[in-house]
Amino acid sequence: MKQTLICIAGPTASGKTALSIALAKLLDTEIISSDSMQLYRGMDIGTAKPDMAERDGVVHHMFDVADAGENFSVARYQQMADACAQDIISRGKIPIVCGGTGLYLNALIDGSAFSGDETNLEAREKYNAIAREQGAHALHEMLRAVDPESADRIHENNVKRVVRALEVYDQTNMTIGEMNAKNKRLEPKYDAILLALCPTERQMLYDRIDRRVDQMMQLGLVEEVRHLWESGRLTGTAGQAIGYKELVPYLEGTTPLSTCVDTLKRASRNYAKRQLTWLRRDTRVHWLYYNSPEEFPAILQQATEILTARGVTY
Repeated sequence: MKQTLICIAGPTASGKTALSIALAKLLDTEIISSDSMQLYRGMDIGTAKPDMAERDGVVHHMFDVADAGENFSVARYQQMADACAQDIISRGKIPIVCGGTGLYLNALIDGSAFSGDETNLEAREKYNAIAREQGAHALHEMLRAVDPESADRIHENNVKRVVRALEVYDQTNMTIGEMNAKNKRLEPKYDAILLALCPTERQMLYDRIDRRVDQMMQLGLVEEVRHLWESGRLTGTAGQAIGYKELVPYLEGTTPLSTCVDTLKRASRNYAKRQLTWLRRDTRVHWLYYNSPEEFPAILQQATEILTARGVTY
């Protein structure tokens, strides 16, 4: 019988953190983050990492496990998060996994080894240099020559994914599709109960995102980004984090702060759209439509009813 994970997903600013903590307290359990940026130390405000007061005594795993500037792979996340899950299960508890990075969440549920270890920095820089010097189209044609399936699937402007596919081919002499198929388990490792939060209206979500960005600015996001940038740690994967890269032009003195904030809001809204697209492909998802704080008790009740129907006891 497969072990159970309770997974709470949804776009940014949808209320995942509050629901995960409330459920963790009801179940006397612990939370594993599936956010690809909350795992970095010193990246707190811009990643909406809950502080100790918000965590309300609930133990959280996979926060602050890497230095900003350190590259962190999906494979490494899967190994570390799976170890956390097994530890929690060994103590008779059902882990709650909470976060908005769908690739990380699926890696944990499926138990996939994934392609490569994402540490081939020499190859990555080589391909990034080609993109800078010859353009995204030339890089994309290089991918098409060795992996036409990925070239058809990945848009040439998505340079990061094109580079990743080429990097995997360099490492393994296999396409990323072949490597993932080789490593994928026949069935998921865990029995995932997947809850996803979202408001009923898209504009309501966008308004929440804009308010969250304004709140981050009030909490000192500029200084957080400045500290990382001036210390040279805003590089690698962390340097691509939404909430950080958008403010660098202001710190460089090339763009007004108001323009950078508008760019950040737009990037966050676009990211939320991508998160929703990812989740809507997953037939396991139980959708919870959460529009206002007043509805939270009802949302919590819906969540507990779904869990009870799946055999979770309180």
